[in-house]
Amino acid sequence: MVAEVCRIFCATANPVEVVIAETDQGRGIMGVVDGGKSKGIEDEQGIAWRKALLRKIGYKL
Repeated sequence: MVAEVCRIFCATANPVEVVIAETDQGRGIMGVVDGGKSKGIEDEQGIAWRKALLRKIGYKL
């Protein structure tokens, strides 16, 4: 007569979905789907911009 408890910690700013499965024994969490599809591949100009920004804010590369 004990209710089972499960905690999932997911640190993200993206939308997430929880995948749940149910069998004869009960239900369970299969996993968490995080984020969406990527918008594309970063080109050389994008890489240079990102690295310059990181250096500008003091992040070490």
